[in-house]
Amino acid sequence: MKINKYNSLLFALLFGFGLSSNAQSKQWTLEECVRYALENNITIKLSELDVKNAVIDKKGALGNYLPSVSGSASHSWNIGLNQDLTTGILRNQTTQYSSVGLSAGVDLYKGLQNQNTYRRAKLSIIASQYQLVKMQEDISLNVASAFLQILSNKEDLKIKKEQLLIDEKRFARSEEMVNAGTIPRGDLFDLKATVATDKQNIAVSENNLLISKLSLAQLLQLKEFADFDVVDDTNVKDENNILAQTPVEIYNKARETRTELKLAQTNLEIAQKNVAIAKGAFQPTLSGFYGFNTRASYSDQIRFDSANNPYTVGPDPIFQQFSDNKGHNFGLQLNVPIFNGFSVKNNVERSKVSLEKSKIDLEQKSLDLQRNVYTAFTDAKSSLNTYEASTVTLEARQQAYNYAKEKYDVGLMNSFDFTQAQTLLTNAQSDVIRTKYDYMFKIKILEFYFGIPIVPIITK
Repeated sequence: MKINKYNSLLFALLFGFGLSSNAQSKQWTLEECVRYALENNITIKLSELDVKNAVIDKKGALGNYLPSVSGSASHSWNIGLNQDLTTGILRNQTTQYSSVGLSAGVDLYKGLQNQNTYRRAKLSIIASQYQLVKMQEDISLNVASAFLQILSNKEDLKIKKEQLLIDEKRFARSEEMVNAGTIPRGDLFDLKATVATDKQNIAVSENNLLISKLSLAQLLQLKEFADFDVVDDTNVKDENNILAQTPVEIYNKARETRTELKLAQTNLEIAQKNVAIAKGAFQPTLSGFYGFNTRASYSDQIRFDSANNPYTVGPDPIFQQFSDNKGHNFGLQLNVPIFNGFSVKNNVERSKVSLEKSKIDLEQKSLDLQRNVYTAFTDAKSSLNTYEASTVTLEARQQAYNYAKEKYDVGLMNSFDFTQAQTLLTNAQSDVIRTKYDYMFKIKILEFYFGIPIVPIITK
């Protein structure tokens, strides 16, 4: 019991110190929790970044269609005996030399690799969006589970506190009866132990409630959660009447709507594009190119007069030299792969293996979905039956407890037997709480497979 008190104090400190809440009176609904998680959960934000990366990859694939253009410029100093690059004469001098160039190239044919790479990039965007939706769906279910766990712990704590009040009243009344000599003092000791046990159970329930609130707050990525609480929606209901559907109907609907199947199908299409890209490396490639260059020298020039006598003059104007020395080159380049150490062939074989794995994965996802739907339907039916049975048991335990209380009040039952009847009632109440929220969560899962989200999910 001391350990539980210490745990309660520790969690109270974690919640209380250094934290403040701007919504102390606010109680969150399930829909609000899910929406907040979809907007703020870190895992979802990472998936959103994956979508952005896929969009960037698409831009890169589109760039493969465009020509590549590059420019160059250089300026150098040559000291000593060297050739004037403009005149071609060797002499001992210091010269400066500038050159400017521009080159461009474009793929005219590349075995359709550019086209298939672009199509694969578009499929990758779709796949990343499906992955984001799947992450949002998983987070939604996790939030629903954590939300219902809080409600379950709340009801459990409420029952424990009510039980403590009842036992404290019994203890006070028994003290009066012991003092009057009506019942033996040993019964009072039993009741004292029962009250102490009730307080210990309350401490455990308070810790469970606190931890469940912390778990949901972490899922929501709340920065201020000192007074975080949820709405006490404890009604058991199947609003969409999902159990009226057959497993076959739910499975057929799931095949149309489930994100994991769409993701697996898209990954299969990506694998097919990878095979086409790999096969494209077997084909010749044809590219066009164009180049422009010009140069200028800053050194003196040797000229000859009419009598063939040399004389020196300064360099021509820079821009005139650039104009006089310009040149162009262009043409086509054909590359035919002949032998490359089996690298292309091996790449094709690897891509085919990946394609087969994607086909198997799609088939496995379909089988998993069918199994999950039938399991979810069976679990929902079973949890409903269990909940209904537990409510019947609780009614019977309540009647047995009332009868035992009447006997105990008139002295026809000892404290130990009455405590046993009370324990059975408490266990029945706990079973009703557990089975009720288990049933509510199983209904959410079944609706999930039928394409009914907790809140609508919209990709950005």
